[in-house]
Amino acid sequence: MKNIITIDSAICNGKPTIRGSRITVQSILEYLSAGETRENILIQFPQLSNKDIDACLKFAADLLGNQYSIRSIA
Repeated sequence: MKNIITIDSAICNGKPTIRGSRITVQSILEYLSAGETRENILIQFPQLSNKDIDACLKFAADLLGNQYSIRSIA
């Protein structure tokens, strides 16, 4: 996944992207959550592969695997 999901402050304001492209992980996750099929995503973004979509899902799952705490502010 390290070679697929990249973060570069000069690309998309540092959002995680797929292989340094301007396609963000967030965009792919939003397409999937809206009910878009992998096949349609791959048609819209022919430079992507199923492995790229898998990497987006793994990235999100790993991110949510972190420990979080909610703090009150003022």
